[in-house]
Amino acid sequence: MENSSLKDLSRILPRVLVVSRRTLRKNKFVDFVGEYHLDLIVEYGAVPVIVPRVAGVDKLLESFKPIHGVLLCEGEDIDPSFYESEISSLSPEELDEIRKTHASDAAIDKEKDSIEFALAKLCLEQNIPYLGICRGSQVLNVACGGSLYQDLEKEVTTKLPEEHRRKHIDYDDYDGYRHEVKIVENSPLHKWFKDSLDEENMEILVNSYHHQGVKRLAQRFVPMAFAPDGLIEGFYDPDMYNPKEGKFLMGLQFHPERMRKNGLEEFDFPGCPGAYQEFAKAVIAYQKKVNSSLSVPKKLELNPEMENKRKILVRSFSLARSMYTRSYSMKNQSTESELDVGAEFLESNTALSMDQEMKLREMGATMRNGGSFTQKLRPDEDKQRKAMNIMKKMNVERLSELIAFYSLMGKISSEVLERKLNGSLDDHSLTSQ
Repeated sequence: MENSSLKDLSRILPRVLVVSRRTLRKNKFVDFVGEYHLDLIVEYGAVPVIVPRVAGVDKLLESFKPIHGVLLCEGEDIDPSFYESEISSLSPEELDEIRKTHASDAAIDKEKDSIEFALAKLCLEQNIPYLGICRGSQVLNVACGGSLYQDLEKEVTTKLPEEHRRKHIDYDDYDGYRHEVKIVENSPLHKWFKDSLDEENMEILVNSYHHQGVKRLAQRFVPMAFAPDGLIEGFYDPDMYNPKEGKFLMGLQFHPERMRKNGLEEFDFPGCPGAYQEFAKAVIAYQKKVNSSLSVPKKLELNPEMENKRKILVRSFSLARSMYTRSYSMKNQSTESELDVGAEFLESNTALSMDQEMKLREMGATMRNGGSFTQKLRPDEDKQRKAMNIMKKMNVERLSELIAFYSLMGKISSEVLERKLNGSLDDHSLTSQ
């Protein structure tokens, strides 16, 4: 029973795609995602769907739909060809030194790049909520036209006065290292961390696991936080930030999910999970918006009297169609009265386009004129035979057009009937169409 309930729950909860990172374990590649990310997605009401970092997955993203959110997080350096059109200012010797210093990050993973940039593009095209953490923020900035520093120490730190210099990665105190960032007033970060901020300096301490960062911020984004060396530590698109309406487009260079007190699960600040909480809120709202656009309108329910009228009209149109397509003859007065019902309805309720009216004239029946229409439904046996002979001479294309025409009239009549019975159609709207 419990397993059944969980299965049902997984069908209705929104889906957040997270791309894995690979590592070498026992001489084999293994894909993984940090559990802190997954824990928070689940805690706030969504389902994480891990996208494996394997060749060709960037061409299979349609198979992961529905996609209600995308969370991109840690990983290797982004291929500079995505953002640098000019030749790097770093010498070959410097680039070699960077690769040795940051061996675990400097090895470019082209497959991961392809998958994540394809996902970022999809989010931007379809306004899918996106949260980028660390590398994920860099992917977002580059995908929108921004660029990166290939190495902060060589391109930024060494060029600054001592008091403004900051390390952005400390391998000797990997999880314990913190540096200050100044939060921009009235930004989402300000809202999440306001209870922990001194109103004068607006600073908090954040962790740092990167040697690259935003160089040129894409035009659509606004900064939310700066390090003392001027590096942008967080940004968002104000026009795409409204979690209650399913809008979320944000990048954070630091890892709020890992900002925890030493040896404890307690966060450094109450605002640390804020980004994930608001992201999940946007994901849930986006799912509702998508589902509402795909929902099928409720079937019109009629009371017994109106249902009886509907059946009489359907019978009338069915008889009329049979007389034209199957040479059905009108043999008694009862049949004639049944046809009158449909003719009167069409005469009083149907506004035809010029094209439709021309087709009706070609068929010898103008349905705006109920009397004329009824007369055309009274052929004697001789006329029926003539009609049959004429139709026998018609080619398949012409007969198909004839059938399609009456199918069209059936659809028009059904639409008018439903709107009439639903009370959404008045005389003015009919004549003005």
